[in-house]
Amino acid sequence: MLTLTDTARTAVHTLTTKAGLPDETGGLRIAQQEAGGFALALVPEPFPGDDVVTDGATRVYVDPEASVTLADQRLDVEPAPDGTMFTLSPQ
Repeated sequence: MLTLTDTARTAVHTLTTKAGLPDETGGLRIAQQEAGGFALALVPEPFPGDDVVTDGATRVYVDPEASVTLADQRLDVEPAPDGTMFTLSPQ
């Protein structure tokens, strides 16, 4: 199952808080796109069938297709020219 680094956990929590999402259910959703790659979105709750990755008060929801692809990956955050960027790496 997808895991989060401490940096990713903090970034997701900060984003969901700033977006005003519910503390109990708000999170970052990762969905696999048809053309490859992933779509990231802040959501108030998981979609039906999503896998839920929780780490403290931080929640990441992964759609079923992406869950298979990301099963052995770790979500992290790195600096980028426009702020920060989420990255994936093997666990």
